[in-house]
Amino acid sequence: MDASLSPRVARIDATHPDGQYGAIAKLFHWTTVLLIAVALPVGFVIGHVKDESKMAFYAIHESAGLTILFVAILRLAWRQLSPPPALPDHVPALMRKVAAGVHHALYAVLILQPILGFLATNAWGFPLQGETAYLGFINLPKYMEANEWLAGWLQTFHTIVAWTLLGLLSAHIGGALFHHVLRRDGTLLRML
Repeated sequence: MDASLSPRVARIDATHPDGQYGAIAKLFHWTTVLLIAVALPVGFVIGHVKDESKMAFYAIHESAGLTILFVAILRLAWRQLSPPPALPDHVPALMRKVAAGVHHALYAVLILQPILGFLATNAWGFPLQGETAYLGFINLPKYMEANEWLAGWLQTFHTIVAWTLLGLLSAHIGGALFHHVLRRDGTLLRML
């Protein structure tokens, strides 16, 4: 079979000799990047914001976080329908394993983190309603009564996963730059 016809090596051209992700996969990827660029820094500064401004920060953080959850689920579904191009043969086996591990961990964190945040918000007694409604206008049902002990634990795990996400993003971006700058192998270009 001609490699250019294989769905795992599709979309080959002069700029993408090893294939590239499709337009929808790229849209999901860059939408996720944008949402993380909003949710992560806002989440880290909420504790330092004056009380009268805090709810606006929570609204932005929580809406971006839940949207990340929805986009991550759609991304995984899309990967099943349209698998990404295979890594080229010139990428060593160890790099393939590390890349796969980082990608799997990123997907897990992108799903787990918003769920932990959503549950913590409910456990603190602040469901996404009113001024913190999802996207500013969608009131989500209250899923539990306030439970400070549970909220504290959920918040702790949410914070740990946030730092894990930061580490995984560093590994992912570092790996992409390593391939682009040092190996010059076109791996980064597959998502552009």
